[in-house]
This record gives sequence, C-alpha cells and structure tokens, in this order.
Amino acid sequence: MPIKLLIRLSFIAFSLTALSACSGEIYVRDGVTDGDVFSVQPAAAVSDDPATQSWIRYSLARSVCQLEADVPNPARASSYRCELTARRQLVDAWQMHTRSDTNLRDTYLDDLHVVFTRGFLEEYVAHHFKRRSWTVPSTLRMGEYHTWRREALRGHRPVTRIVGSWSFRPNAETVNSVR
Repeated sequence: MPIKLLIRLSFIAFSLTALSACSGEIYVRDGVTDGDVFSVQPAAAVSDDPATQSWIRYSLARSVCQLEADVPNPARASSYRCELTARRQLVDAWQMHTRSDTNLRDTYLDDLHVVFTRGFLEEYVAHHFKRRSWTVPSTLRMGEYHTWRREALRGHRPVTRIVGSWSFRPNAETVNSVR
C-alpha cells in the first residue's frame, strides 16, 4: 500500500474517531436518528483524486461544526457558520492540492477558489446555500457580490458533495447474528 494512501487513511481514521468520540449519545429527534458515527464512503476514503479528498475535508468540517451545535439532532443542524467554515476548508484543501500540482482542474472548485480570492466567500455561501433558519451577518456586501458574479461566475452551478454520512457502529449482537 503506498505511503500517501496510508497517511490519508490514518488521517481519516483519526478524524472519524475524533468525531465519534464527541459524544456517546445517539441523537434522536421525533423518534428518528441519523446514527452515532460519521463514516466516509469507502471509495472516497481510498481515492487519490484531489477533488474527492477536498470534499472529504468539507464533509468532516461540516460534521464537526454540526456536533458543536446546541440542538437535539446535530446531524441535521444547518447554519451559516457551519457552511462557511466547511467551504473555507474545501477551498483550503483544494489550494493545497493545486499548489503541488498546477495542472489540476475541477470546474466547481476552481470557481470557488476565485470567489475566495476575490473576498466573496461569505456572500457566496449566503446567496447560494442560505436557509430560512440561518442568521447571516448584515455586513455582507451582497450588492457588490451580485454585480461581480454576473460576469465572473456566468453559468456557475453551486455544488455540494457529501462523501460521508451518519450511521451506526456495528452492534456486536447484529454482527454475530449475521455470521
């Protein structure tokens, strides 16, 4: 197994352990739960694709932020702060990859990098992902952003790739009964 893959898998395992250790509880709301551990899709966990690795970082950042929310079911929490934090992590990860390989291209991630470089990431998140429940800062430069995006982001489509999800740890009784 290549060393790069081993390092990546170690990071993912550490991150997932940290996430699952945040609380021993299973979050339940209206009798529904999303699980007690955050799992990355197996194909994503072993992928060498820099875009996929960037989206893993997004998913983990968003999940950690959700766990910090003071709500009955963090897996379903949504806030401007969490989305902005996760998008910043996404841009940072993509920048890290493109610094080491200037030939890398991903239409969405390249667009997001331009948004970030121009200083409009906060406005981008507020415009493209806002939910009614969000509180967004009143200091956002939405007018400036809209003027800029009409030219700079013509044809742009916002993307969210979640490469992980909440699930349950295998129950010893269930695992043994399946065998």
